[in-house]
Amino acid sequence: MGTIVLAHGAWSAAWAWKKMRPLFRAAGHEFFSPSYTGLGERAHLARPEIDLSTHIQDVLAVLEIENLTDVTLLGHSYGGMVATGVVDKARERIARVVYIDAFAPKDGQSLFDLVGPKAEANMRAGAVKDGDGWRLPINPMPPDTAPEDVAWASPRRRPQPIRTFEQKLKLESNEPPPPRHYIYATRNGPGDVFRQFSERAKSEAGWKSYELDASHNPHITCPDALMALLTRIMPNTWEDK
Repeated sequence: MGTIVLAHGAWSAAWAWKKMRPLFRAAGHEFFSPSYTGLGERAHLARPEIDLSTHIQDVLAVLEIENLTDVTLLGHSYGGMVATGVVDKARERIARVVYIDAFAPKDGQSLFDLVGPKAEANMRAGAVKDGDGWRLPINPMPPDTAPEDVAWASPRRRPQPIRTFEQKLKLESNEPPPPRHYIYATRNGPGDVFRQFSERAKSEAGWKSYELDASHNPHITCPDALMALLTRIMPNTWEDK
């Protein structure tokens, strides 16, 4: 049995991993999926001051209060920003990190730095047009998402505070990171910003790289395939902690 903690993606929350829960349970894993402040069931707490540090603290609090160790930390999409910050603050609790089509920042980088100036400008313009200018409008779901999944997920997604994309990650720990694994979804299509991290994982020490025939949300569109890949990763990594 393993302990899995999730750092979920932008505009999303714990609810989006509903299809994965029974799969983790059947495999004997304990799964913790905290929703970030201002999103999901915590959307009523949204405010302009929420930033990347807030969401990092949301996950750190679960690690501390539940006293979790030997954790497999999953970071999906924006959750890669959060997961990287969590490892920096709680290295002793993390056995491995699995980035699932996620941003993998280095020290001093924000998500806006990683998507590039054109995407940043479009997102900022959308935030202003959305009304108050401090929440980013929701990106559309991948086109291969089943209609019933769109109908389920769309009403639950929420605009996200823009500071979570603006704040630069500041890494402070001098400890070596845990083993890192990168799962790249190969059907991202035009505007794919995640291939850069897959290529980095292939070339840098301390990483293992994988590909999944899926679009950006495999936990929704192909949970069984994602679970099969995670099962390959988890049992084979404890030796190289």
